[in-house]
Amino acid sequence: MLPTVENVGFSGSGDVSDDAAIWVNPQDPNSSAVIADDKASTGGGIGVFGMDGRLIQFRADGMIGNVDLRSGFPLAGKSVVLVGANNRTNNTLVLYILDTTTRTLSPVAARSIATTSPNYGFCMYHSSVSGKFYGFVTPYSAGTAQEFELKDNGAGMVDAVLVRTLSVASTTESCVADDELANVYFGEEDVAIWKYGAEPGAGTTRTSVDTAGGGHLVADIEGMSIEYGASGSGHLFVSSQGDSTICAYDRSGSNAFVKKFSVGANGTIDAVTSTDGVDVTSKNVGTQFPNGLLVVHDDVNTGGTTSNLKYVPLENVFP
Repeated sequence: MLPTVENVGFSGSGDVSDDAAIWVNPQDPNSSAVIADDKASTGGGIGVFGMDGRLIQFRADGMIGNVDLRSGFPLAGKSVVLVGANNRTNNTLVLYILDTTTRTLSPVAARSIATTSPNYGFCMYHSSVSGKFYGFVTPYSAGTAQEFELKDNGAGMVDAVLVRTLSVASTTESCVADDELANVYFGEEDVAIWKYGAEPGAGTTRTSVDTAGGGHLVADIEGMSIEYGASGSGHLFVSSQGDSTICAYDRSGSNAFVKKFSVGANGTIDAVTSTDGVDVTSKNVGTQFPNGLLVVHDDVNTGGTTSNLKYVPLENVFP
């Protein structure tokens, strides 16, 4: 699979950026955006990139871990794009509103929202059952994953209330929720992909989708994302960091394995290695990606000083 765009990356050096969330602009797909973390311990933060890979905004807000977003969040009588992330600097949940005109982020957390410590990853869920919005935070080591309900605090800001905890046996960074099927997946890095019910009342029952070393994945199990298709079709994407590949599974039923692939070099864009975060959409995100987009982390960007993100047309993965 070949990328056609790569982002400029952040300043500094090393593997500072690994996770991203794609925002699709339904009115002007060419003005969609990719929001990415900068997990550097000094000078870290969160950035917004255009579909050409150029940096639109950077906020030096700390050591940001994983990023996710949902459109349609009700706030102060308006429907907004809510962006969330875990901040590893102070072990908090950070929340932003994306201005859909300027494609810039503004903080909207009602207070300092403490999470499990140390935190490691984050993802969001919008319930089709209740209409409520949730955020999951994962731990750096054995400990507790948390589910927070995200809500308008009545004063134009967003607060979070802890509604469920799940025990985690070892390091778990990535997670992703399927809003339509009400599932949430956690990547226990050296062990397995675990599927739980995403609703706060779903309890602790889980099933294994695939395992590290025993299936199609080579540890670490890293980034995960959902590609939505019609009537429950589509795929769960999971990065297999140990062999620099990405696996795709059916998103419905028992998540049958579909295919495994790598992202190669294309002209001046180098090949992807040590894949971490991934995000995907099947929607039109501009003239270069009319049939969808897969964004993949690359730990060493040839010609650059930091890791960066490669943009792959989705039809290169599923023609």
